[in-house]
Amino acid sequence: MARVLFIVSGATYWVLKDGTRYATGYWAEELANPYKILTDAGHEIVVATPNGVTPSVDMMSLRPEMVGGNDSALELEAVIRSAEVMRRPLRLSDVRLEDCDGVYLPGGHGPMSDLAWDSDAGRLLTQQLTSGNPLFIVCHAPASMLATRIHGESPFKGFDITCFTNEEEGVGLAPLAPWLLETDVQEKVGVNFSRGPIWEPYMVEDRNLVTGQNPASAAILGNRMLEILK
Repeated sequence: MARVLFIVSGATYWVLKDGTRYATGYWAEELANPYKILTDAGHEIVVATPNGVTPSVDMMSLRPEMVGGNDSALELEAVIRSAEVMRRPLRLSDVRLEDCDGVYLPGGHGPMSDLAWDSDAGRLLTQQLTSGNPLFIVCHAPASMLATRIHGESPFKGFDITCFTNEEEGVGLAPLAPWLLETDVQEKVGVNFSRGPIWEPYMVEDRNLVTGQNPASAAILGNRMLEILK
């Protein structure tokens, strides 16, 4: 069986344009669905965060109206509660990628607050991308690609990706967001961006990099991981 590293945001808030702290973390669906898909198949999950802090779920992502009903919310919460590895994460600085068969980054607004500027996250993403081993990133987590830049150049330049769109962000935080992921990942990383309809599953695969647009895309990334890791 394979071992998959989940690189998870440790942020609990994101500072908005007006200086207010917006409570955030990782998005439940984006962590729980791939976690369940992989562990049900017998694979091992290892979690790492900046400084080894225990990651926090964005409580909005557990609201029934956000996930299609009360039953779905309870199922996601049950998966997260059962995930003991979430309570004892490694430090990103201590991770050895040679011990892992694949890497996955869930989103939520958390990565916009910490992983986008984290040098260890940037180093690990660069190492995983150049190794040719599987790298899966969903929703807001492509923000971490900004941390891979050295003298303005990123190894992700020229890759085909998707991520949470400006249109999807516009439903909520866009007017107060200090930066927009779709815009910055193109302008500052130099990726080739594409997208599907808002809120619908959409996945882009380019070499060993697989990205998903939004929370609904996490499950299809989880299933793709399962296919590649078999």
